[in-house]
Amino acid sequence: MKAEPSLPLWRAYLSLLKPGITGLILLMVVAGFFAAEPPYPPPWIPWERLLGLLIAGAFASGGAGALNHWYDRDLDVRMKRTRSRPIPLEVIPARHVLVLGLVFTAISIPIAYLLVNLLATLAMVSGSFVYVVVYTILLKRRSRWNIVIGGYAGSAPVLGGCAAAVGTFTPSALLLALLVFLWTPPHFWSLAIALREDFGRTELPMLPVPGDPVGSARVVVASAGLLLAPTLAFLLLGHPFLPFLVLGTVLGLVFVAMTWPVLRDPSKKVALRGFIASGFYLIGIALAMIVDWSWLRLPFHP
Repeated sequence: MKAEPSLPLWRAYLSLLKPGITGLILLMVVAGFFAAEPPYPPPWIPWERLLGLLIAGAFASGGAGALNHWYDRDLDVRMKRTRSRPIPLEVIPARHVLVLGLVFTAISIPIAYLLVNLLATLAMVSGSFVYVVVYTILLKRRSRWNIVIGGYAGSAPVLGGCAAAVGTFTPSALLLALLVFLWTPPHFWSLAIALREDFGRTELPMLPVPGDPVGSARVVVASAGLLLAPTLAFLLLGHPFLPFLVLGTVLGLVFVAMTWPVLRDPSKKVALRGFIASGFYLIGIALAMIVDWSWLRLPFHP
């Protein structure tokens, strides 16, 4: 397959780094950083460590994205959703993508260690390892539950942000990481229902492929509803997370409402609505934590 002349080389390289996913990961780093802070902050907040982790995280996420492109190049050719990626289009040689992924991953480690701390570095590295090795290489082509275990890769940025802030993992950050972990399956399974024919061509063992889409829809709605549990669990912590609790509960109910129609109509159009809603849900959860962090610092707060 020949390259499309309309695809500039710089845009092809940028797409290898999966900028949308990288942006979401960096947002979760910030959310984890804010979740780590106690209700009454110390006089000094390590913003420079947050910046260091954002730089390292961008390299790590971009490197993992490139390695995913390289390893899945045989699958990408067979799927409508992915056949316009740089390797299937022969815009960039596969070996160049491999080198780019390895270099970016390698660069991220000393940046995180030197500018942040060891615990944040370990959280970042573990997230990349789970995404590239555990999910992409070991589980994606073998297990229908691949994305469940691979969901840790989304939780790791939260833990890294927390470690950057206070040098440990606080209960609030652990709960937020659990929420992200539980968010991953309904997010990806909604997409898999919408594109089940496309996934079926690759014979990937995703939850809806093979299997009936209605049964899969039940799992998606149930797993979306499960997100309310870690949200409400913030009530058990030692200080009020009132803005987060309110916003998180509303977002969770809206997410369930957006996935509910797929029970009656598991069509591509309806399932894609749930997939899009899941993305807005996670962005909203991260922003809710930032709002909560700011609210605790208002001068009139007791």
